[in-house]
Amino acid sequence: MTPQPRTIALVGIDGSGKTTQAHRLADDLAAEGLNAAYRRNAGGRRWFGRLAARLGRGDDAEDLLGRRTMLFVESVLRWLAILRTLLRRALTGEITVMDRYAVCQYASLRARAARPAAERRARWAYRLFPRPDVTFLLVVDPQVAHDRIEARGYDHESTDYLAAAAAAYRSLPEYDSFVVIDANGTPGQVAAEIRARLPLPAPVTPARSRVRALILAGAPLLAGATALGYQLAEVL
Repeated sequence: MTPQPRTIALVGIDGSGKTTQAHRLADDLAAEGLNAAYRRNAGGRRWFGRLAARLGRGDDAEDLLGRRTMLFVESVLRWLAILRTLLRRALTGEITVMDRYAVCQYASLRARAARPAAERRARWAYRLFPRPDVTFLLVVDPQVAHDRIEARGYDHESTDYLAAAAAAYRSLPEYDSFVVIDANGTPGQVAAEIRARLPLPAPVTPARSRVRALILAGAPLLAGATALGYQLAEVL
């Protein structure tokens, strides 16, 4: 019998439809009577990009903070977001549909040509977070992704970067564990493929021990703070 998924992550390059599909999947599961919720684990890059534009410093987060500093900030913010998401899931017993996860940070570091040591530190910081029960990798042609990003109108990515990010996901050691979804189709087509490849869950009961969950969360908090501290020292 296939175990019921408790954590579901949707990952992929910008423009692949992660946010749209994560919202849609959480809503569909909730409509089926399940305790399911959408959770976003963003790294802040879009917000800093908007801030850069308002300050007249360009239209990208790295124009404001620099590449290495932005990668560090992104790692910290995503780590904290995932911690918050997992704590909430432990307390509520919900099926958590995650928009992005730790592998997004590893792919970002690779796509932006960060030094291998930066990925090693990120992996050390994230290592005590459990892998999602199911990770859907939304695969899309870089040109299609670029057109979608331009159509939404609030950020920009080059096709060269999107191609590098797609290659980065394929290069990850976790790649073989991903459920790969062709995300070039319409939102409805992509949603149907995701749902067809997700084991049908039964209602979830709340976590039995909330105190235990909080105690266990302390270990990754300490480990991650140490690793990210090393990275901050290098940036500075």
